[in-house]
Order: sequence, then structure tokens, then C-alpha cells
Amino acid sequence: MMAAFLLLVLGSLAPAALSVPPRPPVRCGGDGDGDAGCVLSNAYGAWSSDRADCPVAAVAYPASERDVVAAVARASAGGMRVKAVSGFAHTIPKLACPGGNGSAASLLISTARYAGVEVDAAARTVTADAGAPLRAVIDAAEASGLSLPASPYWEGVSVGGAVSTGSHGSSWWGQGGALHDHVVRLSLVVPAGVADGWARVVPLAKGDALFPAALVSLGLLGVISKVTLALEPRFKRSVTYDYRDDSTFQDDFADHAARHEFADIAWYPSQHQAVYRLDDRAPLNATGAGVNDFIGFRSTLIAVSQGVRALETALEGSRNVKGKCAMATAEIAAKRLIGNGLRRKDGQLFTGYPVVGFQGKMQTSGSCARPPASSPLTACAWDPRFKGLFFYESTAIFSPARFQSFILDVKKLRDLNPDSMCGVDVYNGLLVRFVRRSEAWLGQPEDSVVVDFNYYRAADPSAARLSQDVWEEVEQLAFFKHGARPHWAKNRMVAFRGVQGKYLGWAKFAAAKRQLDPRGLFDSPWSDDVVGGKELSKDDGCALDGRCVCSEDRHCSPGQGYYCRTGLVFTEARVCRYSASQLV
Repeated sequence: MMAAFLLLVLGSLAPAALSVPPRPPVRCGGDGDGDAGCVLSNAYGAWSSDRADCPVAAVAYPASERDVVAAVARASAGGMRVKAVSGFAHTIPKLACPGGNGSAASLLISTARYAGVEVDAAARTVTADAGAPLRAVIDAAEASGLSLPASPYWEGVSVGGAVSTGSHGSSWWGQGGALHDHVVRLSLVVPAGVADGWARVVPLAKGDALFPAALVSLGLLGVISKVTLALEPRFKRSVTYDYRDDSTFQDDFADHAARHEFADIAWYPSQHQAVYRLDDRAPLNATGAGVNDFIGFRSTLIAVSQGVRALETALEGSRNVKGKCAMATAEIAAKRLIGNGLRRKDGQLFTGYPVVGFQGKMQTSGSCARPPASSPLTACAWDPRFKGLFFYESTAIFSPARFQSFILDVKKLRDLNPDSMCGVDVYNGLLVRFVRRSEAWLGQPEDSVVVDFNYYRAADPSAARLSQDVWEEVEQLAFFKHGARPHWAKNRMVAFRGVQGKYLGWAKFAAAKRQLDPRGLFDSPWSDDVVGGKELSKDDGCALDGRCVCSEDRHCSPGQGYYCRTGLVFTEARVCRYSASQLV
């Protein structure tokens, strides 16, 4: 597996100047501008509910708030289903699809051309149009001597999209690590009647009755038009990654979050290792011009991404668990060698800890989303055009007490067969982050622990996966036994079962939706599947791609030797487990 190690390192060092930018999520025939055979896809080329592109009859590209109002009015006057999407579209559930199978009764509003940013240095705020890239907002703030205190780790998002889906970084300090908790004002464009021109702007500020509904709205209330975020005087951060044995991980995570403002922990269960991020503010005069250029978000040689995917697929096909473990060991060694992408200065290699740099260079990364020039050599590793990495991303949000119990259960499952957990360590292990209690009705009702884990997704939705039962059991441990809340923009569909009962502000949010969109124009069958919290209809193989929890063997794949069985630690779980014989 040394070859995989070298591929990962070399691929991460490819020059960004030779990179292919991500493809736009909306693609149309004809003149390419909105009314001829348009389809919507996300950045991964597959949704959690299905893998089909979303057909759209018409697309509007507003460049101003007035244009947004006109687009919503068009939908409102025509009784059309309508949704908004940014120029990035990294949401995994199919929330942005208006439905209607591409019929004339649907409209998609793209904010890709609505991207203005304006900083008010005196007020310490920045106001961004909904489609403004997060990176543009951060850079504008830093240029004015200010910093945005919180942001998602991945910068390839729009401000409107990040706020509406609850995207976050990591912090239990201050206002916390979620971007929406730093919003002070925003405006929504919602449907109206003929007397109001079929659409109206609803300005909302902190303290307004509907403000908590608008903060995390999932695109269900209307179109977010403008967002104003609170800023702070510019500051620096100092980051060190501390590699430790995972034996006390379940006991000290909360203390770690309390000690370090931007703490996180990457847990690699098969390796019995936890990597603690020691991340705090540093004095402005501290030496350092560091940059966070996370290895997983850099432009990667296309041939390398394809090679790593081919290797993982071959290991899956041959049921080579040991090969997966060697691959995981190489991945972790590569990250450790190059400081997980930290650099003391832009353009320089990692030379040691701590790495000190300004907030704007340290808080988020995603250089593959903004290459300075285009060339067919490198791209984001998951770009679906090149058939590179393809994976599930499960994100569970726990109360701290339940998180400790979850970790102990996962350790019990791990200890039965440590090699079975190598599949998640090939990616980022289980990334543990921290978010504060939010006033948003669909935000977190308490200080919470967020766990992300990525794992192999087969190109064929009917293909079973190596150690599939283990990750289904982890998923069910999180969402069913320990009551974790799903991240709205991630997860397989089974994670949303019973979701309305987990977000305590759901009833208030639903009332706000009835007030702002009484005709349900911003509903769709796809968003209904997510927020409805009901299991999708069960059919043959539905558990293989996370659309259901198996209750019969046919929901798995008896033809491939996968049968519906009880969990090994959580016996109420129902998982697809491989067996050479149905009797085993």
C-alpha cells in the first residue's frame, strides 16, 4: 500500500493553477441560459434519495434583489413549484429540486450571479447577497481589518446556502461555530397575492418573531436574498494537531472543547487513534502567515483520484479488508506528514507546529473550488465528471451525554473486529466538532457534538459493500438508539426518520411556513421526504443505498450474499450482513 501513500501525497501537491473548476450545478440545452432542457445535480453527481438529475422546466438567474422578487412573482402568479440553488450545490439531500418531473409548473432560481458583498467597518458587519461565495465574504472582511468568527470547514458554499442548511465549523465558545448564529439581519423573498405583485421582501432582524424560522429554513420559506453577519476585529489563530491513543477519548472530548476555542477531534477507530486539534486565538503580533489548505479539499491529479477509487473498488470487489486497513494507515500517515494541509506560508510545505495565521486563512479551505486557471490535469477529488472519489457522508448531532454513550458503543463494535472499521479511516475517520445552542428553530436546541463520517459508496446502487453491516449499525446507533439529530444538508435518507420530533422548534417553524408560503410553492416531494421524517417505500435492495432499514432479506441482496440481520451491539438494529450461507 506504499503506492497509495505516494499517490495521496503527490496528488495533494499538484499545482492548483492546472485545475479544472467544478461544473455548474445547473446545465441547460439551447442557449444554456434557462429555458431549454435544464437539469440540476449536486457537486457529487448523486443525491441521497436517488441518483437521478433533477429536470427543471425553467431557470432564473437574478443579479439583484429586484430580480429575485421578479422570479418569485413569476412562480407565484403561475402557481409554480419553486426552489433556489447556489452556484455550488453541495447539499446531499435533494432539497433544491422543485419536482414536477421538469413540467412547466416548476422554476429553479439560481443565485450564481447574485453575489455582491459589502462591509460596514464601523458597524463590524458584512452584508452579502445570497449567492456570494463564502470565500469572497471572508476576504472582504479581512481586507477591512475584520474577521468572520465562524464558518464551515469547506469554503465552496454560498452564504445563503450555508445559513439555510445550518452549516458550521467548530466551537463551544461565544456565539459558537455555526454560521447562522452570527447572522444579525436577513431578507426573504416570499410569495404574495396579486395586490402585492405576487411576491414581497420580508426583512428580518435579531429579535423579530420570524427571525428564528429564517435562520435555518432549508429553502422552505422563500428565497434568502441578503444576509448580514457580525464581524470581529481581525485576529490570528494558532493550530497544532496532537496525535493520541483513543483510550480516554470518550471522557475528555468536552474538556478539550472547553479548553480550545476552535477545537475538534478526528477519531480513527481502526487505528485506535484520536487526533486533537489544539486551535486558539493568537496575538496579532505573533509570528506567522499560515494557511489552512486541507489535503482533502485541494485540487488533486485526476489520475490520482481515479487510481485511489479504482484501488478501493478492487478491494471492495475482492473483499480485501486487510487491504482497506493498509490504505487507511497510508492515508493517516500522509496527513500527518504534511500537517493535514497546514502551511506556515502560502506556497510553502508544512514544516512543523504550531502553525499561526490570520483567521481568514485558517478558518476554512477548499482551493479546488477556486482554481486560478483551467487545465485538464487536476480537480476536486469527488468531481463526478472524472469518476474519482465517491462516498456517503453521514453527520449526526448529539447531546454530550449521549455522545459519550455512542462512542462506547462504537468501541464495543470496533473491538469485535477492528479491521471492519478501516473503511471510514480511509477517508477522515469520525470527525468530531462542537456547536452551540441556537435560537434557530431548526438549529441545535443545546450545546451539541457533531460527528461526520465518510465511507465508500458503490457506483451501482444495487451493489453491496464491504463491512456494510458495520456502518449501518453505527448509523442506527447514532440516529435510533442515541437519538442524534441529522445534519440537514448531509446524510442518507434513513437518518431523517422521526426528524420532526428531534428538532424542538419544528411546530413553530411549520407555523411560520404556513404564514409565509401558505400555498406550499416552496415544497417538493424531495424536501417532503427529508422534513417529513418518514421512511421511504421499501423495495428490493432499498437498504443498500440507505433509502430504508431492512426488515426482509430482499431489502439487502441475497444474490450477493447479504441478508437482513440484527446488530452485533445494538440488537434492535437491522443491517445487511454478508454470509456465505443464509443459515449462518
